[in-house]
Amino acid sequence: MSSNNYSYEVIDGVQVITAKFWNNCEHQLGTYMEDTDYDFVVEDDCDFYAPPGTGIESGENGEHNIIFKLRKNVFTEEEQLGAYEGLVGAAQPTQNRGLAAGPKAGKQGKRDWVTDEQMEIMNMFISQTNSLFGDTIEDKLAAIRKKHEGKDSAAGSTRGLCWLRAKVTDSGYTYDNFFPNKLEEWLGMPADQAAKDAEVTLKGFVSDTTYANQVLSGIAGFFDRYPRIPYGRATSYTDHHFEKYTKCYPFMRKLATKFKELLPERYGIQESCANKIDQKFRVAGKETPFTTITVNKNFRTSAHRDAGDLNEGFSNLTVVAKDKNWEGGYLVLPEFRVAINIRPGDLLLINNHGGIHGNTELKPPAGMKIEDMERISLVCYFREKMMELGSWDYEKLRRQFVDDRRLNKDHPEWREYWNGVSSNMWSSQEWYDYLTENGGKDMLGEYHPDALKEKATLEDFF
Repeated sequence: MSSNNYSYEVIDGVQVITAKFWNNCEHQLGTYMEDTDYDFVVEDDCDFYAPPGTGIESGENGEHNIIFKLRKNVFTEEEQLGAYEGLVGAAQPTQNRGLAAGPKAGKQGKRDWVTDEQMEIMNMFISQTNSLFGDTIEDKLAAIRKKHEGKDSAAGSTRGLCWLRAKVTDSGYTYDNFFPNKLEEWLGMPADQAAKDAEVTLKGFVSDTTYANQVLSGIAGFFDRYPRIPYGRATSYTDHHFEKYTKCYPFMRKLATKFKELLPERYGIQESCANKIDQKFRVAGKETPFTTITVNKNFRTSAHRDAGDLNEGFSNLTVVAKDKNWEGGYLVLPEFRVAINIRPGDLLLINNHGGIHGNTELKPPAGMKIEDMERISLVCYFREKMMELGSWDYEKLRRQFVDDRRLNKDHPEWREYWNGVSSNMWSSQEWYDYLTENGGKDMLGEYHPDALKEKATLEDFF
């Protein structure tokens, strides 16, 4: 660790490191972290600070410029086991982690990515014209191949399109040789016929939606409203496995206690926000200022920033596992060129919202494959939009209203595969009447006071 880049001291047995620089690493978003992205690894209790900045008169470190606090061996074996058993099932295959899932490469599940080269070739055939001048189609094809020579043309971006295996094989093609055979067909066709066939191939054999890499990740605890799911709720895992989920309570309450002890100002802000929502939306009741837990299994995240968490709060990251002998998997903060080796039982309080971070490669013990081990990381945080929710009972009625509409085939908006959601439904008389009938006039007045004003105005008029 260079004294030119960091100041270093030990206070009460804790390393205190202050960076003297900050690197702009926007270009690394979506890429994997490597050993070349850090200068040293933090292995022991440590407080790490960004440069205090000119806005702080004293120039001293504090919670305004804290980047992370690592504390070793915070959780007992019993607490770790409870968190493991209560949460491990939440990590399921998903393609919804976007940037954090890393650059696309190789296969996506049982499908193959449509490579950049293949996409460019199809578009070349679709847009070709019968000109007497310019390059031939063979010349253009050679130029595309030269452009992509030596590259993994599926890699680079974090989302992409996939070949639809079933559509390919149902059309009588052998999947593994499909594109080379198609290319030979197009080269032997007249230009207009090749253009039409290439367009049919693009529209019929390529996925309509983009995918990210599939990883093992999920959420436990509670979640805010979403356009297609317009009510606060327990996550699917928590809802369906609540008794098992509660095994994590002792762990989460210990975590909250340490958060309060180590970062009292940040904790206070987050706790005040948590006090504004129904305590049933907190991961382990009123003792915990968190609403949501992201659960990752053997997930090497690429460089990203977390989104959705309270900006003034702080993320709480821990690791639990049955097998504790892996190597690597360091959490790297490239903007400060530091890596953290967080192990089972440790607690890491970190500014995941503001700082870029990602993991180095996770290496299983000798003789094991990555699929044979389990490294479960838990990120606990407060979702800022949870403060937009009503009470637990109010959000339950919103959910019930959506489900009743979805299942009611006599509803004027019903159609096959309708999810029960429509525009302006929450300001409709239908909802006001439903809420009054099932929640009472007081609940209607609390969450939709304008509905009562409108009714009173009409009654006065008549």
